[in-house]
Amino acid sequence: MKKYSVDTYFYFIIPSLIGIFLFMTPVLTDEGWKVPIAILANVLAGIVAPVISYFTIIMFAISAIGALIAKFIPRKNVKEPSILDTLFYVNWFWTITRCIGLVFASMVVFNIGPSAINNENTGGLLMDPNGGLVTFLFTIFLFAGFLLPFLTNFGLLEFFGTMMVRIMRPLFKSPGRSSIDALTSWVGDGTIGVLMTSKQYEMGNYTKKEAAIIATSFSVVSITFCIVVLDTVHLARYFIPYYLTVVLCGIVLAIIMPRIYPLAKKEDTYIDGTPVDYSREVLPKGYNSVTHGLENALAIAHANRDPRQFVKDGSRNVIDLWVGVAPIVMAFGTIALMLAEFTSIFAILGKPFEPILTVLGLPEAAEAAQTMVVGFADMFLPSILGAGIESDVTRFVIAVVSVSQLIYMSEVGGLILGTKIPLKFFDLVVIFLLRTLISLPIAALVGHLLF
Repeated sequence: MKKYSVDTYFYFIIPSLIGIFLFMTPVLTDEGWKVPIAILANVLAGIVAPVISYFTIIMFAISAIGALIAKFIPRKNVKEPSILDTLFYVNWFWTITRCIGLVFASMVVFNIGPSAINNENTGGLLMDPNGGLVTFLFTIFLFAGFLLPFLTNFGLLEFFGTMMVRIMRPLFKSPGRSSIDALTSWVGDGTIGVLMTSKQYEMGNYTKKEAAIIATSFSVVSITFCIVVLDTVHLARYFIPYYLTVVLCGIVLAIIMPRIYPLAKKEDTYIDGTPVDYSREVLPKGYNSVTHGLENALAIAHANRDPRQFVKDGSRNVIDLWVGVAPIVMAFGTIALMLAEFTSIFAILGKPFEPILTVLGLPEAAEAAQTMVVGFADMFLPSILGAGIESDVTRFVIAVVSVSQLIYMSEVGGLILGTKIPLKFFDLVVIFLLRTLISLPIAALVGHLLF
């Protein structure tokens, strides 16, 4: 094993421990268990609430206008793009989507235009300065984006990745380093998991297939949200069996989904087009998984000793998320919520689930059917609609499935579309439906055993 100085060990250990604490260590607060990153974001959100909506408009305007201007300015360096290139040189679809996000946000903040857009349950829900998703994303992106290098730049992924590859690769078709993404999402927040996956993909550490698998299999909702969902459907006393069922569904789905369409058909090539390199995961002669992982970690830590690089990487993450991702979430989230609030499309789409729910022996199948698809718009809608159902077992199933579906356009789904992770809207629809169909019988079986 190559020898490194003592200070290199500290460069690996200290930042990695800080990253584990910030992103992966739940802390009990008045609002339940949260990771420090989320706590910091909440505190800042409360401070900037009076001005966050206007700041959001400014960033959305920069995003949209910058993309429009870039359409008329030739790109100078395609091979080595600057941060301005990556921010503004996007195709027409994303340029228009950014403009739509700006228009929607402006209508909400200045209370103009159709009420369907600035309604408190649609655009108003996303832009609420006191906890709306889009405004909260600006604070969570600030801390998560700037501090993410603690997890990615000092060897933690390399250390655990080498040890976990024998579990992650055969079970979930993903590299060992994805175990950190999974744990970060599970105890922290799904949006942080998507952010981390996107950055690892852009850095060439995940292939297109791996990034798609990790983003749609491990970016789960937090434990805190699970508590809120269960409380909404009046089953808080069943938290332990409920959460164990969510974990069971999550594991089963993470095993099955990478082996079927559409994830199985994704290219196993890196962002630059080179094919997957499994040699990264082969242990050299004379090494075990711990010593090889430690050497890889120390090599990364040694190469990232310059604090200026940390600041540069973190700042670039934040700007990229504010300008490139947040407007997309606003556009897609508002459209999805308008469809849920003002049309019967989800009730119609939910009809095919009625006979499935009946076969599974769930009472009030007709009322529960639309909750199986409305979660595509927002993760909280199924539990709100299902709260009035009398059957405990049906409400239990709705609570489990709504958390297991994962692809919510008002959060993770919109976020994925805003990143470079190679997943299209149609892919997300198919993944959402498949996750629903696979998790349903598991949730129903446990529900019947429990009630």
